[in-house]
Amino acid sequence: MASNSRRWRQMTVWLHVLTSAGWMTLALVLFALLYLAVTARDPATAAGATAMARYLDVALLAPLGNASAATGIMLGLGTQWGLTHHRWVLAKFAITLVQLYAGVFLLSRALDAAGDALAAGPSAGLLLGTVAMASAIAFQAWLSVVKPGGKTRWSRDRRTGRPVRLPTAAPWIFAGAVLAPAADIAVGTALGFPSPFLSLVVVGVAVGVRRRTLREARALAVTPGVG
Repeated sequence: MASNSRRWRQMTVWLHVLTSAGWMTLALVLFALLYLAVTARDPATAAGATAMARYLDVALLAPLGNASAATGIMLGLGTQWGLTHHRWVLAKFAITLVQLYAGVFLLSRALDAAGDALAAGPSAGLLLGTVAMASAIAFQAWLSVVKPGGKTRWSRDRRTGRPVRLPTAAPWIFAGAVLAPAADIAVGTALGFPSPFLSLVVVGVAVGVRRRTLREARALAVTPGVG
């Protein structure tokens, strides 16, 4: 049981690192293509670079971003780190949410607008957005290595003041963290657009399991004669 949990947890970490690196790389590739579209003198080259940027955003960047976010959240929900108990994890979580919003509602729409208005070409804001996305992912990697900031106030129980001990999730939680994003990428490739549905389901289940586990642990802690 312990070996299975460790194996799936390691697979989740591996997938998170792999997709995060891919997400950052694709953001830089988009910057290169959009820069080419802005500086190219040949309208055909500019149009082709913009079209390629739009395609890579849908086919690779968005699926990798979704998988990176899902696996990162699952590692927080399934390990002792949590999502809100350590400042560096909380910072990564907040940055990820901002990145997902910016990628879905700002970057993708701006790419569509740039493709539809080839005469105007990509805006300077769109170029800066791709650099900001890559820089944010690089900063998150730094946070993972250095782990600055210590713990937050949520790391202690509000009623007892004792440190909250976060348990490691069951193997099937980490298995879902690996298999759901992979399935989402396969489904999204077949459909022609990103589809993080299964990842959202697994994250929702993990949230429910973590809350139930913490409630049970809290109930045991306050029961007379226990612990």
